[in-house]
Amino acid sequence: MVKFNVNKKRNSTGIEIKQAIMTGVSYMLPFIIAGAVIMGISRIGASFYGIDNIWDGSHAEAGNALIRMFHAFDGFGGMALSLMLPVVAGYIAYSLADKPGIGPGMIAGLLAKDLGTGFLGALAAGFVAGYIVRYLAKNIKLPQSLASAGPIFIIPVGGTLLACIIMMYVIGDPLAAMNRGLEAWLLSMSGTNKVILAAIIGGMVGFDLGGPINKAAVTTAMAMLASGIYDPNTAAQVAIIIPPIGIGVATLIWKSRFPESLQEAGKASTLMGLIGVSEGAIPFALANPKIIIINVIGSAVGSAMAVGFGAVNRAPISGFYGWLAVENWLTYVVAIAVGSAIVTLGSLLVFKGEMPTKITKKSDKPSFNITKA
Repeated sequence: MVKFNVNKKRNSTGIEIKQAIMTGVSYMLPFIIAGAVIMGISRIGASFYGIDNIWDGSHAEAGNALIRMFHAFDGFGGMALSLMLPVVAGYIAYSLADKPGIGPGMIAGLLAKDLGTGFLGALAAGFVAGYIVRYLAKNIKLPQSLASAGPIFIIPVGGTLLACIIMMYVIGDPLAAMNRGLEAWLLSMSGTNKVILAAIIGGMVGFDLGGPINKAAVTTAMAMLASGIYDPNTAAQVAIIIPPIGIGVATLIWKSRFPESLQEAGKASTLMGLIGVSEGAIPFALANPKIIIINVIGSAVGSAMAVGFGAVNRAPISGFYGWLAVENWLTYVVAIAVGSAIVTLGSLLVFKGEMPTKITKKSDKPSFNITKA
């Protein structure tokens, strides 16, 4: 008999929703990264042959074997990206209802994709499927002789059917209309408006370094990828790495302005920035919250420059290993360098050789009470 734990202790609704979204996004990322990097490889390779539309079907019959290979690579990447919405919906449902939620969630997410509801529809599909499956698992009581039929037949079939009915006939059309409106608004942005939006996203990402404001901006930017809108993602991916790189470089340039503990943290911060982890800058924000303002400014400027000068990042990849796959990548790298330089200079102004107070034996927790040397 197959058993699934759908009755485990639950958190509050708000925390549960947040955890479900984060679970869905975390499982979705490998598909996006794999697909986008493979497509980037194919397009960079094709560019050496003067081809800027390697996805076009005519290249499948090209006389050059490498061109045919690059065309195939682009198709592989496209297949990986096509799984983005079903996977995020399936694993949101998994977070809510354990393994029985995966099938109904993925199928409802695939329907959301076909209905044109975009990322918002996939999120909704995951929650609808997850809560339906949880309800069915909790409330369907079968005789002992039929108990095994619940998790392998009744729950998958019933959960999938109910979730798809709700998506198709209740929330599909409103979500599709909302998604089309959002796409039209973003696509209509040009010039100054586009740059301002990039600066806002960049500032939000740089504000709390992986916290709720950062996550809201990054998740929204990623949502637009499914609709072929890349400017928000470009802004977010630039902003993710500017604070840790900028602060880390500051500790390398003039380490005496930082306490010894933060000098060591600076080395880690630089590395974490290069691989796309903004949390590397958190120790510095805890030690001196003034650096938050510098992070916001540097991230906003870098993001606005990248978008304003035409860089396009089509993948949720901020680490250095994805920079060459960015369209107009040199501009993209320069924007990162400028934003990081702002953070570096600001860090050297904010940290002035101040030292944290000594840790007393009575406390096991480090103290970051700043006093003048």
